[in-house]
Amino acid sequence: MENYFIELNQINVNDKTEKKNNLTYLSWAYCWGEIKKLHPDANYTIYENKDGWNYFTDGKTCWVKTGVTINNIEHIEYLPVMDFRNKSISADNVTSFDVNKTIQRSLTKACARHGLGLYIYAGEDLPEGEDKEKSEAFEKQATAEKRAKTTALKKGEEIPSSTLSLDDRYNNCLAWIKNQTPESYLSEKPSRKDSVTTLLNDLKDKGCQMWFETLNREYQRVTELNDGLPDFLQGEPQQDYRI
Repeated sequence: MENYFIELNQINVNDKTEKKNNLTYLSWAYCWGEIKKLHPDANYTIYENKDGWNYFTDGKTCWVKTGVTINNIEHIEYLPVMDFRNKSISADNVTSFDVNKTIQRSLTKACARHGLGLYIYAGEDLPEGEDKEKSEAFEKQATAEKRAKTTALKKGEEIPSSTLSLDDRYNNCLAWIKNQTPESYLSEKPSRKDSVTTLLNDLKDKGCQMWFETLNREYQRVTELNDGLPDFLQGEPQQDYRI
């Protein structure tokens, strides 16, 4: 049997990463999409504590536990719930949003234990067997494109979804819709509103259930629950993610 680790470890993920506070982050949606394309039977687990919470705490700080299984091999990752400075957040100040972000990062690192993007956490620049010069040029181009998108977002411009990764689309859309009221949403351009339902459909198709439910909850809020929802969203259960 072919070593699946070698297969995943050779994938170049440089154009799917971004830098924050001198650390490199890889998109969870991209990781899971690549793994499912190569290993359709792969699955992941978000572990819960004895009370059914999706995080653990010692009363001072919090952490999450996730696992990714490929070819019946599970790799588990523990990750503390941290702020933007990568410092642990005290248990009293942790929010559901903090936990959700940590779960995504933990799952990405669990994928890396199977080989995908592992070289990032080893402090390397390239996967094994990749031509360095060619990849660096590609990375520079990808960085320039990301900067252009960021500038456009700051100016309030609408960016075509085809130019954004799935996690960028999710984060941008969620930030936008959280600032909407039912009244302000009605006055938005049809193309902007259509982009929300398109994204919800994409998230559902790709199995991004946690993102789907979070965005769907905000969408139902601004559309006054089931009034006028598209067919594929009718009757979706509402789950409470408050801590």
